Amino acid sequence: MPSIQSAPGKSRFSPRLIGPIAVVALQAVAASYFVVDGIDDLIEQAGRGFSVEVMMECLVALALLAGVVLGARHLRRIAGDLARADDALARARGALADHIAHRFDTWSLTRGESDVALFALKGCDVAEIARLRGAAPGTVRAQLSQVYAKAGVGSQAMLMSLFLEDLLDTDPAAGPQRGE
Repeated sequence: MPSIQSAPGKSRFSPRLIGPIAVVALQAVAASYFVVDGIDDLIEQAGRGFSVEVMMECLVALALLAGVVLGARHLRRIAGDLARADDALARARGALADHIAHRFDTWSLTRGESDVALFALKGCDVAEIARLRGAAPGTVRAQLSQVYAKAGVGSQAMLMSLFLEDLLDTDPAAGPQRGE
């Protein structure tokens, strides 16, 4: 059966975080510069008394530094949330693949029928499945007919709905649930 699972051992770093990490790094460099400049100005002004301008520069530098620290902490939390979401998606993909394999085993599908059924679940039509498998469209139609008969459905949409119902875990006779 064609694979529908993600590759195991995938890197935990997400390229989606490159931009935000670069911005926080740039802010850190700017904050460091302004903090050092503010301290230098304070040392220089210490003997003459402090001016409002130097105090404001120091306050702005400290605010920028606090923003960098808070931004980095927030970015770290987002990276953790993203990693957990990616893990959950990988587990769901694996669970769906296991569920599909279980259904196919229960229906006693042949290897060819399993391949055709999986392509049908992915939304491919007969011509696409035939092209992807290097088979004649008539062969694919015959295999799909066998899959539908073994699954107890009459169409590709009904085959897909079996798995959708399993994911939703609802009673199809009960109709849509409102207010939940």
